[in-house]
Amino acid sequence: MKFSLSSLLLSAASSLVVALPIDDVQVYDAVIVGGGPAGLSVASALGRVRRNTLLIDSGEYRNAPTRHVHDVLGFDGVTPAWYRYSARQQISHYDTVKMTNGTVTKIAGNDTANFVVSATWADGTTKDVRTRKVVLATGLKDDLPNTPGLWENWGKGIFWCPWCDGHEHADQPLGLLSATFDDLPSLVREILTVNTDIIAFANGTDTPAARAETEAKNPKFQEYLDLHNVKIENRTIARINRLKDGGDPPHDPSLPTAPENDLFSVDFVEGGEPVQRGAFFVSFPDEQRSTVGADAGVQLWGGRLAADVSKGLLTNVPGIYAVGDANSDNSTNVPHALYTGKRAAVFLHVKLAKEDQAKETGVDVGSLKREAALDERSIWEYLRSEPDDIFYVRDDQ
Repeated sequence: MKFSLSSLLLSAASSLVVALPIDDVQVYDAVIVGGGPAGLSVASALGRVRRNTLLIDSGEYRNAPTRHVHDVLGFDGVTPAWYRYSARQQISHYDTVKMTNGTVTKIAGNDTANFVVSATWADGTTKDVRTRKVVLATGLKDDLPNTPGLWENWGKGIFWCPWCDGHEHADQPLGLLSATFDDLPSLVREILTVNTDIIAFANGTDTPAARAETEAKNPKFQEYLDLHNVKIENRTIARINRLKDGGDPPHDPSLPTAPENDLFSVDFVEGGEPVQRGAFFVSFPDEQRSTVGADAGVQLWGGRLAADVSKGLLTNVPGIYAVGDANSDNSTNVPHALYTGKRAAVFLHVKLAKEDQAKETGVDVGSLKREAALDERSIWEYLRSEPDDIFYVRDDQ
């Protein structure tokens, strides 16, 4: 009971930020929407350069059901709640950053006359804040089918990322689940170095038409599955039952990884013998957790907030950046979230500095185009003129 109570308190602390007064008169340098790893990364980077920043956290996180965070150097094996708590503790030392709980409901305004961010705060009140830039770190949410037992066990023996959770279930009997039959071969490819006793639960999708489509995308897929002894179970799943909890007792928190020996049984609509598996590796759709980005005019590419990596994850709306799982670079993990957060923060900081310089001097350095130093002929002449240069080209070449 002592452990359960401490875990509950930590989970609450990881999403509950000190209720600092929100200044609705001040114009912030940046408002960050979302308090997962991506948003926290932005807050940390902006705090390092003393930007007046407000992070608004709804307390909803895609990895909240997961037992542990993995593949994050220095934090491998900690709980998601502990990771967020530790990050916030560090960021709290930078006094230009405020963090608070709330749900952003609207982003209005523009890059020229400042944005107005509307939010419902933890105490139920609503208030607008003004900011020069906005960073969307709003994340994704998974769209799971309503199969009984799937949501209840999500993130605890049923996972979608082999890097995040696969190692803890290595060499265990594994089940594959996917929204469509043609996803199954790619799941097998990703997990073969971790598991070899594999059953693909097609859940009634194994049809001649589905096989033809899969063959077109993955020629000789059945031969590939046969080579690795992957069995296909096409009965319709009625329920997934947990027989054993691999997280009880919890593993030593000082270790980066430890086996999680979950056990499940799968019942079928058609009846027959249930099938037992130690874990499930799955592929299901996901969607934006929040619509505030799209509502503000940010374009969506493949269901993601379209962001230009070359411009620091800037979206099509000037002054609005998109980082983490929510953006369009199609990578969804904690290290990626940290990287995109830092990248956006650097570009945002420099953009603000250029805007300030333009106001101070009347020269908009951000609008100046870099001129090409050499045209094609100049480049060729240079290559022929320096015999000692590694790029030297002789006339007879």
